[in-house]
Amino acid sequence: MKRQPLNPAEMPRSDSLFQRRHFFKRYPPFVMSAALFLTILIGVALLAPILSPNDYTTIDLRARLQAPVWMEGGNWDHLLGSDNLGRDVLSRLIYSIRLSLLVAFVGTIIGAVLGTTLGFVAAHFRGWVDDIVMVAVDFQASLPFFIIALTLLAFFGNSMMLFIILMGIYGWERYARITRGLTLSALTHGYAVSVKTLGANPKRVYLRHILPNISSTLIVNMTLNFPATIIMETSLSFLGIGIQPPMTSLGNMLGFGRDYLTTAWWITVFPGITIFLATLSMSILGDWVRDRLDPTLK
Repeated sequence: MKRQPLNPAEMPRSDSLFQRRHFFKRYPPFVMSAALFLTILIGVALLAPILSPNDYTTIDLRARLQAPVWMEGGNWDHLLGSDNLGRDVLSRLIYSIRLSLLVAFVGTIIGAVLGTTLGFVAAHFRGWVDDIVMVAVDFQASLPFFIIALTLLAFFGNSMMLFIILMGIYGWERYARITRGLTLSALTHGYAVSVKTLGANPKRVYLRHILPNISSTLIVNMTLNFPATIIMETSLSFLGIGIQPPMTSLGNMLGFGRDYLTTAWWITVFPGITIFLATLSMSILGDWVRDRLDPTLK
């Protein structure tokens, strides 16, 4: 009896091929590249004293505006060149990544904790407490944050602690608005009503039962707020009202190199590329996390 040829559509799929396709569908290449780049940045930030080839504060006017190693006039003493004061660009870039990520991370955590707490307070007490919190939310949402930053820095002076706190209050109103809305909705659900009926105190209701159920939305907001905080820190430092010398940040490097774009482009291009890739990678991860945590897309 003559055997009928197999239809390609009916041929059994290779398990390895199926697993590979499933893996790339679950973790797209762009997401993996973004996660890898952020991992590298975190590693650079943690190992800055080891990876830095020179002291980022050392001034050597004899080596000022030296080109990167692959260009004419460059040498291995300054792989990415030097700035207008002869400081090593690579060393400053490494420490700038460290400080910018630290400020953005701590600022994001402060904003998340502050906004989530005020959102719970507004949803719990309602009435005039809710009105005060919402007025504060609307006030910050309607007023450009640059004005708030300039006002606080003018009254209290510029310090590292104040700047981190300033980054912490940037974006807190989004957490407060989201938390308040989700909490008011959750308080009407069966699990919250049952727990309250059993006599659980409000702290247990909010932290043990409501917070885990709304945490996915808050996490997504954090992934979106983190790159915005990096951009805000960069902008303030670029204008000279953020991180102050001898400390350095990505925005600080951009500010120092803006007058040398035509003669020493490497001073600003390398931190600019780092800012772009860091914010892009975090935004890609934020979109992926949002899709993964959205039950309607599963």
